[in-house]
Amino acid sequence: MSEGTISRRALLVGLGVAGGAGAMYAAMGALGLAPDRHEDDYAPPQRSDFALRGKAAAKVVILGAGIAGLATAYELGKAGYDCTVLEARDRVGGRSFTIRGGDKITELGGETQEARFGEGVYFNAGPARIAQWMLTLDYCRELGVPVEVFVNDNPNGYTFNSGMKAPVRTRMARADTYGYMSELLAKATNAGTLDKMVTSADREVLLDFVSEFGGLSDDGVYRGTSRRGYRTDPGVDAGTSPGPLPPMSEVLRYGLGRTVAFPFDYDQAMPMFQPVGGMDSLANKLADAVGRDRIQTSTQVTKITNLPDGVEVVHGGGSVKADYCVAAMPPHILARTSGNLDARVVAALRTPTPLSAGKIGLEYRRRWWETDERIYGGITETDMDISHIWYPSYGFNGVQGLVVGYYNLNADADSYAAMKHADRERRAIQQGIRVHGDKYRTELLSSVSIAWRKQPHIEGAWVGWPSYGAEFTLLQEPAGRVYFAGDWLTHLIAWQAGALDSARKVVTQLHQRVLKEG
Repeated sequence: MSEGTISRRALLVGLGVAGGAGAMYAAMGALGLAPDRHEDDYAPPQRSDFALRGKAAAKVVILGAGIAGLATAYELGKAGYDCTVLEARDRVGGRSFTIRGGDKITELGGETQEARFGEGVYFNAGPARIAQWMLTLDYCRELGVPVEVFVNDNPNGYTFNSGMKAPVRTRMARADTYGYMSELLAKATNAGTLDKMVTSADREVLLDFVSEFGGLSDDGVYRGTSRRGYRTDPGVDAGTSPGPLPPMSEVLRYGLGRTVAFPFDYDQAMPMFQPVGGMDSLANKLADAVGRDRIQTSTQVTKITNLPDGVEVVHGGGSVKADYCVAAMPPHILARTSGNLDARVVAALRTPTPLSAGKIGLEYRRRWWETDERIYGGITETDMDISHIWYPSYGFNGVQGLVVGYYNLNADADSYAAMKHADRERRAIQQGIRVHGDKYRTELLSSVSIAWRKQPHIEGAWVGWPSYGAEFTLLQEPAGRVYFAGDWLTHLIAWQAGALDSARKVVTQLHQRVLKEG
């Protein structure tokens, strides 16, 4: 290196010292050593591994602009099909619904809410998380939808069940549960209770495991460890105790089976992801790729007729004729749509039961869960009728933020659905105060709630099959020239990945038929 010059390494080190990691990273981008981009500049590194082989020419009408319908139109369009999408709602995405300031939500019965959220605040009223193994991430990558981590499990959140005297940090509840269960297992092992199941060699291995897993003392007793957390966090001074260890009988009555098991579920394990800026980013990218001119919103289908050489679909504004139809509507809505579908098909469509779910988004003037309680994302679990409280996984250390004040199912969701929005908010706040205190009320700016049973043209959060039997199998095949698609036709019901996988199956079936029939 000649005198008076500086190496790139020395330059970067100097920038890092002077301006911090951000300045150094920006300089690396300028030198071509690191990506230098904004979210809007995101480009997918590669396309999906799924593609129909061979081009074909046929006209297809797709009913429903949810994820299944949009993905069907997208994949068929890449293979040369002329697709038209009819959507009864005034927006694309179906249940993939992100609410922002200014959006209006009208329920069956007529009540309308208008979101008053601030800039950058949004509420994923439908799907909100993606497991890393799911097909959804492939489409995010292909379509250029940037993703970020969704904090699905946070030990710094709370657990509050009826067996508890007060809310307990989840880390403490789990530590005490694991500790006492391990102590019981160690005692049973030492007493010889497990001798018929555990060899003498395995006995020592088992004792070592439960001792480490439960944080037991040398004598095999659980007395609490730092896993329980601190009242005052350690630093220059040692941390202070979070409080006395509750007796085993009290911890057993916490009823933590689901809370302990939740992060072990295959579809819930961390890390999980979410699209940057809202879950509807994927639906909007699909719609853009399909072509907005091919999508007719506010167009309710009233009749579906199989013809000898095609399909006719009647809607409020007229009718559409096509060679094929893909019905990506909820099955209970399809079942009551008139037409000439076979009676067995209609009966099969009536078999799955629409299920209830509800959510409320609570916007706060400050992010007190972060500043006051050190909770950055994750979920508080309860057995109250609110079921869960979700903390946002975006906007960390910002000013305002939105908490999901309840995400409940079945009877609890039905009870909230029967209320007007103001009463839902009041009830959710009353319950949330039991966890977080009065700031849960006093810091509130605005709120929006959704009851999926009361959403027009959807009327359910998802469906449940009594069994994956003959009806499920029947609808995997076309009824004449009408095909069916949706998460309800998969073993991933309620996940966008199910809708995407169903769409791939249907477009493959249809394409093979078109190529065969010429």
